[in-house]
Amino acid sequence: MTSFRGAWTAEEVENYLDEAAVPIRVACHRPDESLWMVALWYRYRDGTFECSTWAEADVVTYLRNDSEVAFEVSANDPPYRGVRGNGSATLSRDEDKAVLRDLLERYLGGTDSELARWLLSPDRDEVRIRIRPRRVYSWDYTERMEGIRE
Repeated sequence: MTSFRGAWTAEEVENYLDEAAVPIRVACHRPDESLWMVALWYRYRDGTFECSTWAEADVVTYLRNDSEVAFEVSANDPPYRGVRGNGSATLSRDEDKAVLRDLLERYLGGTDSELARWLLSPDRDEVRIRIRPRRVYSWDYTERMEGIRE
C-alpha cells in the first residue's frame, strides 16, 4: 500500500501526475552498488508508473539486478512543485509497444515523427518498466513563489 505525505492528497498527486508532461527521474543501483539516474517518459495508471525503454538500455540491466528505485516528477520552472518517492520496479516485454505508443501520444502528440518512427521500428525491442510506489511525498511552492516567473 502506498503512503502519501506532503502538500497534496493522493487524488491531487494523481491529478498532477496525469497533467505533468515532464519525464520521471528514476534512481537505481548499478551492480557495483553505485547510483544511476535516468529520465524516462511515464504514464500513471492505477497507482503505478509505467515507462517504456529499449531492451538493451543500461537501466534494464540494473533493475534486473536490483528492483528498488527512487523517483521524482517535478516542474523545471517556478513555481516549483512535484512528487518524489521510492518503490520497486518490475520489468516485462512491452507487447506491441503499447506503452511506448501511449507515451508517444502523451509527450509528442502522436506517432507521426521521425523519432516516433525510429522508436517504433520493428528492429527495437521495448521493455515496460512498472514502478509501484511505497512512499510518495508531494511539495508545492506555488504560494511562496507567487509572482516569480509564472
